[in-house]
Amino acid sequence: MAKQAMAKIRITQVRSVIDCNEKHKRIIRALGLGRPNYTVVQEATPQILGMVAKVAHLLRVEELPAAQRRNETHR
Repeated sequence: MAKQAMAKIRITQVRSVIDCNEKHKRIIRALGLGRPNYTVVQEATPQILGMVAKVAHLLRVEELPAAQRRNETHR
């Protein structure tokens, strides 16, 4: 059985976690972010989407077009 490729999303932290709930700080770290303007590319799994939903007020999320999915890495 062939494994279907997951959609990829680009997650950028746009706000600082100063004065945020401790759970939100841990979620930001788990996503691979740390400071404003950090960007990571993650697969759009239910777990990642759930974490993004919890801290959506701190992030900007974009779905990557299929042409960029292969070449995108951490910035």
